[in-house]
Amino acid sequence: MKQPVRVQSLDRAFDILTLLGEVQDGATLSEISEQLNLPKSTTHRLLNAMSQRAFVRKSERSGLYSLGHGLIDLCANHLNTLELKTESLPLMDELSAITGNIAFLAIRQHHEIVYIGSREQVTSLRDYSMIGQRRPLYASSLGKALLMDMDESEIRYLLKDVTFEKFGPNTHPNIDSLLADLRECRRRGWALDNQETKLNVHCVAAPIYDYRGH
Repeated sequence: MKQPVRVQSLDRAFDILTLLGEVQDGATLSEISEQLNLPKSTTHRLLNAMSQRAFVRKSERSGLYSLGHGLIDLCANHLNTLELKTESLPLMDELSAITGNIAFLAIRQHHEIVYIGSREQVTSLRDYSMIGQRRPLYASSLGKALLMDMDESEIRYLLKDVTFEKFGPNTHPNIDSLLADLRECRRRGWALDNQETKLNVHCVAAPIYDYRGH
């Protein structure tokens, strides 16, 4: 049985993060070095590297090191996804019951959407087993809703290598067409799929904002 590969610098960095996660008020360079039995020069180098990525922060007043906001940002998408599904299910049930249609929940991953939840009425005969499936951002109301808080320059960069394929009669043929649609989406606060994903299929979607307003 193969032994797991260990990278010493990574192990030490994780040891520092674990230590800082266990102390309430932070720790000095000397304290971290002593508790982990590391040379001060090595400890200082690792702390500087993690500080540059905001995983660790140093108080200018006290000189104490503590965990930084970079770790929160790193975990935010995962934590938001877990909480999002839990909090959304009752509302999706209600939405599906009121409209008589299926309600989908999706997140953005790079230049695609990923379906993470759906609710529909028991009487539905349609097959919507789409959880985990991916779709392009430009060809659905969900995708456009997830682009609504991005600047046009960011969207151009995000989709610069994407080929706009035609899925329905009204699929956007290019980035300029999509951006014009997104301006209207932002104006009214929700996105519309008017036969862009499939013939005779219409969908509406609205963004759900996280604690940062994104």
